[in-house]
Amino acid sequence: MYDLVTLITDFGSYYPGVMKCSLLSSLSCLGHEARVVDVCHEVEPFNVYHGAFLLLNTWKYAKAVHCVVVDPTVGSERKAIAILCDSSAFVGPDNGVLYPAAREAGIEKVIALDSKKVFDFLKRCLRREIKLSTTFHGRDLFAPASALTAAGVVEDYGEEIEDVVELELFDTRIEGDQLKCRVVFNDRFGNAITNVREDVARNFDGFWFGNTYFPLVERITDVKVGETFAIIGSFGTLELCIREGSAKDLGIGSGELSLKVEI
Repeated sequence: MYDLVTLITDFGSYYPGVMKCSLLSSLSCLGHEARVVDVCHEVEPFNVYHGAFLLLNTWKYAKAVHCVVVDPTVGSERKAIAILCDSSAFVGPDNGVLYPAAREAGIEKVIALDSKKVFDFLKRCLRREIKLSTTFHGRDLFAPASALTAAGVVEDYGEEIEDVVELELFDTRIEGDQLKCRVVFNDRFGNAITNVREDVARNFDGFWFGNTYFPLVERITDVKVGETFAIIGSFGTLELCIREGSAKDLGIGSGELSLKVEI
């Protein structure tokens, strides 16, 4: 059982509140108390890599049910799952968004949720006739499923499966003098957060994006305001930045990226 539920979504401002109402109603129905922490609802829309990356860098700080809903194929045949681990649990769509964190946490059991059973539970809690949406499973499935997981009874609402969709966040490679990688997202400061781990990035003195050079530095203050630089950020991966500016202004946004490396 867990007394904490964390939420990561790409829902923006309105939808998370409705989802939390469903979650809290479900917890109350179960007679189980749990705090709810909003980690982030500003995941780039449909960016499963972004959601997975944030979860990977969140789960270890809390023994909790971690619910992540970044779900571009909501309403399709993709599974809804709960992954049970030693010290945490993960609830969300089976599209890889949960996998990197769950793998690190140590997967013990994966439950494919029975959508009808979970939704019927929610209807009983709310004591009114509602319809399962094909577009808002965060409210109708993942919120009550998170409550059921927190209360330790989610296994009654699905069946164990062996396989889940696997997502590899750190699939970088070197081709000649090119580092093939990915910008996972741009943070609110405009920094391009990549999936290049520190042990890979430290092999190089700097990086070229087109005609723009990003020297690898230790501190932001190693360059002047307006200058470009690369740095190992708090996630332990390479970030491409402009001091007090935005790398997005150079066209460096989320998606695949090729950098010329300097040794």
